[in-house]
Amino acid sequence: MNLETYYEYCLSKKGVTEHFPFDEDTLVFKVGGKMFALSSLSQWEKGNPSVNLKCDPEYAQELRAQYDAIQPGFHMSKVHWNTIALNEGLSDQFLEELIDHSYELVFKSLTKKLQTEIQELEN
Repeated sequence: MNLETYYEYCLSKKGVTEHFPFDEDTLVFKVGGKMFALSSLSQWEKGNPSVNLKCDPEYAQELRAQYDAIQPGFHMSKVHWNTIALNEGLSDQFLEELIDHSYELVFKSLTKKLQTEIQELEN
């Protein structure tokens, strides 16, 4: 997956906004004001792209055991976040599934009111 595809896929989800809350390099995608994906733009430029995605703790352990490209979240809670190396053979479809999982976890953690507001948004 290239940066443009990653960017467009994340932004295609309902209620998603992009931010640079930490520095000018770390692109963060949020839903309802909560992070679900982040990535270093300079690492994409260097040919070493990776993304941090939220993950159910048990599923995170399974993924890490199964794929070398999936590691505990870099600079994140190792329980709830994975870092996925994108140049290590994972398919775009699988990455989209992991992004979907992260988005859904965060979306479900929002208040019912906020969930309803986001669901009513136009795409």
